[in-house]
Amino acid sequence: MITLGLFVLGLALLVLGADQLVAGASRIAARLGISSLVIGLTVVAFGTSAPELAVSLTGAIGGQADLALGNVVGSNIFNILFILGITALVAPLPVQPQLIRLDVPLMIVVSGLCWLLALDGVIGRLDGILLALGILTYTTVLVWPSRRPKQPDVDPTAEPPPAPTYKDRLPFQLGQILLGLVMLVIGSRWLVNGAIAAAQTLGVSELVISLTIVAAGTSLPELATSVLAAMRGERDIAVGNVVGSNIFNILCVLGLSSIIAPQGVAVAPAAIGFDIPVMTAVALACLPLFITGGVVSRWEGAVFIAYYVAYTVYLVLAAQHHDGVATYGLAMRYAVLPLTALTVLLLLLRDLRKRKRSA
Repeated sequence: MITLGLFVLGLALLVLGADQLVAGASRIAARLGISSLVIGLTVVAFGTSAPELAVSLTGAIGGQADLALGNVVGSNIFNILFILGITALVAPLPVQPQLIRLDVPLMIVVSGLCWLLALDGVIGRLDGILLALGILTYTTVLVWPSRRPKQPDVDPTAEPPPAPTYKDRLPFQLGQILLGLVMLVIGSRWLVNGAIAAAQTLGVSELVISLTIVAAGTSLPELATSVLAAMRGERDIAVGNVVGSNIFNILCVLGLSSIIAPQGVAVAPAAIGFDIPVMTAVALACLPLFITGGVVSRWEGAVFIAYYVAYTVYLVLAAQHHDGVATYGLAMRYAVLPLTALTVLLLLLRDLRKRKRSA
């Protein structure tokens, strides 16, 4: 009963916290004249990445800095394949031109930079400073231009606007965001602990639990926030949350962890050879999918989810040294991935032809 209670309470806190966070963020965006996309890329994305930041910094301080990289890489893969996939199934996600011009290319660049910095087996303090400077620059580039005040046209015949309520006050809106973040962090912890206890009761191995429930646990705030934002019609926040969280995870979470850790963040050979390339490839796959039609459709969301399931299955098989892992890997590498790349390329070419005809 305690396990079930933790699970239910954690789920309730996640839903309520996401609702408060999205509501407060959207109101502040309207108040400051900042677009919902920018708020999703910054306030919401950085806030929902608080669990990743806490886990990685704790590991760095406690001498387990190698956990920081796995936390970041695993969360980024989960964010795009699972969270974006689930959110697109809830509602097709329109993609703003800014994402295609700036944010998604930057996500690809920082993913590739992470791979490059990891090639020597460690992400050191100087590497961390470079990454941390990157998040400061990115945030400034996003927020500063968007804060230009917009002077609305005054219509003397129009009725005066309604009197502001307590919900229109900045302290209340900031309180909503803070309350939402606290509820998300506590709710995700209770939900993960309850799920682990339930899995152990059912006899599921610790290996499978660690590769699935625990790996996704720190990304539950992003999942709850993006799904709730899509359901409330704040779809720019839903997409911006995923892209912004991935950029924040690499530049800030990994950067600060590398600065704090005395010996830097160690990088396992398996991460260099498989997990970081997967993270980079997943980020790269977003660009053509975002360009085609300017929307992430439901079927594209289903493809993302299928790939996350395939990735998780590969991790489980590899960890168990299963006899079929080699065959499975070959099938994914030489059949499924090329076919998917060809399909995306054909869709991209078709979209470009449509644009030329309409021009």
